[in-house]
Amino acid sequence: MAVPAIQFQPERALELVLYLANRLPRPSFHSISKVLYFADREHLSRYGSLMTGDSYVAMRYGPVPSAIYNLLKAAGGRREPFIPPQWAELASGSLAVEGPHRVRALRDANLEMISLAQRACLDASIKANGRLSFARLARKSHDEAWKSADQNEMIELTAIAKTLPNAKEILAHLSDGESRGDARRRVLARRAA
Repeated sequence: MAVPAIQFQPERALELVLYLANRLPRPSFHSISKVLYFADREHLSRYGSLMTGDSYVAMRYGPVPSAIYNLLKAAGGRREPFIPPQWAELASGSLAVEGPHRVRALRDANLEMISLAQRACLDASIKANGRLSFARLARKSHDEAWKSADQNEMIELTAIAKTLPNAKEILAHLSDGESRGDARRRVLARRAA
């Protein structure tokens, strides 16, 4: 039995974006997408799930969280048939998009909606990736998971898991349906060893 995926929640996703937009030196669609990707990978490695509940698409400049990308587009005023209209309202007063892709937080993130574990993964990714240039972020994110999918196609979660140092354990967790708590304890025990 497969482990159920964390469901994407636009309200929580907005808070994750705000957390990054307030901490990155040059928050943009690209930098937010890449820093989230690396934070999601870390969360998958530590806890057996992606914290965003989003699906990643292999786009030209690296993996992009599909729904969060649409949320950012909604914040910028883009109206497309596959973007829920309420997302523009959700982002209103919270995020602004300046120019085609520059993101500005209009408020602080609600930390009650972001767990300590998620913040730790976000902070680690900000530290490792937050100051990288567009080109360096793109190159770094062109990993085996990104290469496994055709351009503009979804990247399988198992492809992301295969890039992790504890890939065997995470793949077993994803396929065996271990409880999240059991997998988390095993991952943490292994990291502590």
